[in-house]
Amino acid sequence: MPDWIPFAHGLGGAKDLPISPELVIAGATAALVISFTVLAVAWRTPRYDESTSGRPAPTWLATIVESSWWRALWRTAGFLLFLYVAAAAVFGKDLVINPVFGVFYVWLWVGLVPLSLVFGPVWKAISPVRTINLAFAKVTGGDPDRGVFTYPERLGYWPAALGLFAFVWLELVYPYSTELGPVRLWCAVYVAVMFVGGALFGSTFYERADPFEVYSTLVSRMSVWGRRGDLLVVRSPLANLDATPARPGLVGVVAVLFGSTAYDSFHASTTWIKFVQGSTQSVYLLGNIGLLVFCVGVGLVFVLGTVLTGLGEDLRRRDLPNLFAHSVVPIVAGYVVAHYLSYLLQVGQVTLIQLSDPFSNGSNFLGTANWEISYWISYHPTFLATTKVVAVVAGHVLGVIAAHERAVEILPKRHQLTGQLPLLVAMIAFTVGGLFLLFKA
Repeated sequence: MPDWIPFAHGLGGAKDLPISPELVIAGATAALVISFTVLAVAWRTPRYDESTSGRPAPTWLATIVESSWWRALWRTAGFLLFLYVAAAAVFGKDLVINPVFGVFYVWLWVGLVPLSLVFGPVWKAISPVRTINLAFAKVTGGDPDRGVFTYPERLGYWPAALGLFAFVWLELVYPYSTELGPVRLWCAVYVAVMFVGGALFGSTFYERADPFEVYSTLVSRMSVWGRRGDLLVVRSPLANLDATPARPGLVGVVAVLFGSTAYDSFHASTTWIKFVQGSTQSVYLLGNIGLLVFCVGVGLVFVLGTVLTGLGEDLRRRDLPNLFAHSVVPIVAGYVVAHYLSYLLQVGQVTLIQLSDPFSNGSNFLGTANWEISYWISYHPTFLATTKVVAVVAGHVLGVIAAHERAVEILPKRHQLTGQLPLLVAMIAFTVGGLFLLFKA
């Protein structure tokens, strides 16, 4: 496998587009402004209600999804994959061709997005830590949904935000991220913390503190699958998104997801490389500062854009960021697709090939060791670049729609439009910055 494959996931440069980057950025900004104007005229009352929106899924499908054998099937598949990759991590060689790296950095981190968009909260269904907790509860006669203590509401999603930051730090900043030892240690700590947390606080801990489950569940809000009580329903992704619980730490989660992806683009740019080469500080220190600045910066821009809005009698400014944070989820999904599309398609294939030989001894356990990698997407750079730009712009437009729906739900009529202007400015800043970084990567 060529050395560049694990790290080649940028846009490929402005030359791949049939029009100039300046026109793309100007067009994207115009699309947001026009979308906001149309919404202001045509969308003046709330359209989504979690308790009534959506239509029941087909009976045959609901029967399958609700069956115990279906859940057991996915949980078994997830745990078998976990054991297989764990064996490669423990007994495999410390080489870049070890499939652990591809599963960890590509299948898990990037692959969760399309899987969750299509199937819903995938990680919740296959999570090995949930399976371990379930097995432990059955052995001890306990209830896996109930812990010794009640999960503190004030913590919200903050533990998940910290876990997500720990992951992106390992991937983007830590200088030994492609060595087996650090990855094994990270995963061991993750499993240990999740196991203890599940024992103490039950399944609520996974819903709020598991970084991968929170990530997958947030993205799944953009799928067509939802719940109305215990009923499986099919409804608009925007209706699902509007039902996202506004808990503490939600802004932190989306800020880490968006900010880390933006930093991943920026640290591959010539601007950053020249800065690092000309600095007297260590690359490691600058990387830590850069990642932190991007994540915190995204959070601050969003918080500022929300707290400057008008208020109703029952609202506090400090509550607004979490109430509007769900509107960043489409932006995160669009930007992940834009930034990692070719990375997922090509390195994902490499990982599948490597999984047949987990111990790097010439084995072919899965029958995929001799498969060829398709580089079709790289051979069509204009299609690739255009797809990525569309993903970024579509994500931001959907974000504007989601924010508008929330504004007409909670803001007094006199502030429903003017109150959104600061957030619209923040969205435009995200769009311009995101496209600029994609072109510069």
